[in-house]
Amino acid sequence: MKDFNQLFEAYPLPATLEQIKAEVKNIIDKRFEQADRLSVCKDLFAHLELTTLKVTDTEDSVKALVEKINDLDENFPELSKPMGICVYPSLVETAKNNLTEDVKIVTVIGFPSSQTFLEVKLAETALALSYGADEIDMVLPVGKFLQGNYDEVFDEISEIKDCCRGAKLKVILETGALDSIENIYKAAILAMEAGADFIKTSTGKDNPTNLYHVYAMCKAIDAYYKQTQKQVGIKVAGGVNTKQDALLYYCVISELLAEEWLSPDLFRIGTSKLANNLLTEIEKEEITYF
Repeated sequence: MKDFNQLFEAYPLPATLEQIKAEVKNIIDKRFEQADRLSVCKDLFAHLELTTLKVTDTEDSVKALVEKINDLDENFPELSKPMGICVYPSLVETAKNNLTEDVKIVTVIGFPSSQTFLEVKLAETALALSYGADEIDMVLPVGKFLQGNYDEVFDEISEIKDCCRGAKLKVILETGALDSIENIYKAAILAMEAGADFIKTSTGKDNPTNLYHVYAMCKAIDAYYKQTQKQVGIKVAGGVNTKQDALLYYCVISELLAEEWLSPDLFRIGTSKLANNLLTEIEKEEITYF
C-alpha cells in the first residue's frame, strides 16, 4: 500500500486560495494585453482538441466534423491543424476511417461521472484503442477520492494507464466537483504519480473549472517535474468558449510553467465552440466553419 500521507507531504500546496486569487490577478494584469495578439490566436488553434460529446452524436455528424478538419488546408491555408478530435468511444472507428490528416483521435472513458466498474473502463479503453484511438481521457473517480480511498483511485489510474500500452492517458480531475484547491492539488499529484501523461480540468458536463483551479494544477505539474523530471501535460476543458477564455488560461499557464509547456504536446484545449471564435478573430469576420 502506498503511503499517501508521505506523498502529499512531499508536495505541499504552495499558496492559500486568497493568495492564488491575488497572484492570478497579477498574472492577468501583467500578461493579458501582450497575449491578446493575432499570432497567439493562431498558435492557440493548434492546441485545440475539437470535441463532440453530445447525446445526439451520430456517425454522420462525426464524419461531417472530420471532413471539416480534412478540408482546413483548403479553407484556411495559413493555420496549423488542431491537435486532436475528441469523440465517444463508439465513434472512434468512424473518425479513424474518415480522417486523412495528422490529427490525434481522442476518446473518453468512464465519461462523464466515472460511476461504473473498473472492468468496464478497461474494456472501453482496450476497445477504443483497437478501433484507432490515439489518446484516452479518463474521468477521476471523484467520489472515491473525496472519501479518501486514494489507493483505489491510484490503482484505477495505474491499471488504465497499463491498458493504454503507450497511448497517452489524460486524467480528468473534474475540478469543480473536488470542493477545494487543496483537493485539486492533491488529485493532480496522485494522478501524475499513478501515470497520467496529462491532467485535465473538467468533463464540461457539470461543475465548470476556473483560473484558480488551473493555477493549482500548474503548480502541481511544476512541483512534480522538479522532483521527478517527468513532464506532464495540461488540458483545459469545460467552458473554454471565447478568445478571452483561452487567453486567460494561456496567460496563467505561460506564467507558471516553462516554455516547453506552450507546445501542443503539453498544453491542450478541449472545446466545441472555441474554434469558430478563434477563426472569427483571425479572419476578422464572422466564421461558422465548425
